[in-house]
Amino acid sequence: MAEVSTKGIGKVIFSSSLGTLIEWYDFYIFGMLAKTISAQFFPEGNDTAALLSTLAIFAAGFLVRPFGALFFGRLGDMIGRKYTFLLTLVLMGGSTFLIGLVPGYKSIGIAAPLLVLFLRLVQGLALGGEYGGAATYVAEHAPAGRRGYFTAWIQTTATLGLFVALGVIMLVKNNMTDASFNAEWGGWRYPFWISILLVGVSIYIRLRMNESPVFAKLKAEKKISSNPLKESFGKKENFKMVLLALFGAVMGQGVIWYTGQFYAQSFLENTVRIEFVQNREILLWAIGLATPFFLVFGALSDKIGRKWIMLTGMLLGVIFYRPIFGELLRSADVSEISTEKNPVKLSLRISLNNNDSVITSTTQHYSTKGLYYFTEKNDTIFSDQNKVSKQSKIKILDKRLENPLKIKFIFLIWIMIIFVTMVYGPVAAFLVELFPTKIRYTSMSLPYHIGNGVFGGLVPFIATLLSATFTIDPLVGLWYPIGVAALCFVIGALYLSNKAPSISPEGGGDLEDD
Repeated sequence: MAEVSTKGIGKVIFSSSLGTLIEWYDFYIFGMLAKTISAQFFPEGNDTAALLSTLAIFAAGFLVRPFGALFFGRLGDMIGRKYTFLLTLVLMGGSTFLIGLVPGYKSIGIAAPLLVLFLRLVQGLALGGEYGGAATYVAEHAPAGRRGYFTAWIQTTATLGLFVALGVIMLVKNNMTDASFNAEWGGWRYPFWISILLVGVSIYIRLRMNESPVFAKLKAEKKISSNPLKESFGKKENFKMVLLALFGAVMGQGVIWYTGQFYAQSFLENTVRIEFVQNREILLWAIGLATPFFLVFGALSDKIGRKWIMLTGMLLGVIFYRPIFGELLRSADVSEISTEKNPVKLSLRISLNNNDSVITSTTQHYSTKGLYYFTEKNDTIFSDQNKVSKQSKIKILDKRLENPLKIKFIFLIWIMIIFVTMVYGPVAAFLVELFPTKIRYTSMSLPYHIGNGVFGGLVPFIATLLSATFTIDPLVGLWYPIGVAALCFVIGALYLSNKAPSISPEGGGDLEDD
């Protein structure tokens, strides 16, 4: 058994993680700007239909990720890890930049969403090849006893990519008016254009990387696979491990990831109606405070095993999602829980009698028998009275929370991201340990991207669709991730091993045995 040194592992992690972080950034800025994009690339008149169409395009990028996993996984197992995920980086950066150049629906009509859909598909294919290469590359540099910890650095990149996307969007948004940001060629395009600069830096760094020593040794010994797809999915034992990885781990991990971060953001914006910037602020704080726990749970998995850490994260999501999302909704629901003695402290932007240009700021708000009262009022709207008449038609456009309610929201989102760190921190080490070196890139990429890209990536779209269809229960969308996570928990508990397999190189298993 060859001993793997940790010398230079920091450089390996940095080089791999930076590129992967940028790819996640590129992939997620679309979702972060879904509501704005829906107004640009679809006709006016039905905001819900436009948002669902945008989320469908967003989801399309996830649906093609398994095909990218197969194509680039095969390349990675045949020509090497380094050049394959260098290619995926170029494709991702280029397509992201081009999305920022597509004219809006008002300028080119139906061609606008079709062009965006095509570029989104290219993004999905590229990401399908990126993650497996980066995770495999780091794992093949890491010693067996610390593989969970070192690969957890790669796991942070998905959430940090989301963090950077949120940060860039907020930086741009805070330095211009709403009208300038939301215009056809407005500030919402800047995060897409910035991508090309980030990708350029990462390409330079990756060109200076060396090939994985484990793969280089295999290539020198002429033992690389001539047909990774056939060996990965044509051999019964290996295909069995692919299915077990998908249905016993990655499927549940995917829905936990996208519920705790992506659907949470969508829910706050579209259901709770938290104002755009503050919504992103809440996510930023929660992500920043939770990210170190990827490393904590990755390292812990080296000591006690991967299985029960991941399954516990899924189970916690199953148990607590509806209570947490319900509390988010109730805490800012001014029409139900607030009273004159205990008003909800927040600021509202409302339309009065369908006049969306009317804005009022309030610090305390409560309702009694359907009438809305304000302790601070805009005199130009309400004259010298403190209440809106029964005949007035009020629509809450958005809300801005005041402390300590904002802190409460950050804490609740943070809890859900802790669930994410539990399922996601150990999963890279778990996957690479299942498969032999010569087909590892292909074998681990497919279940990962089906679990995350299909089951996980569809969470925002399916949850929003369910909520729009069954309007009686605002939390109905959560039954999809809860059901998937529960099923995965049962399969994983019954069939997953808590120990890394140690099988021959032909059948899969420990990296050093390869």
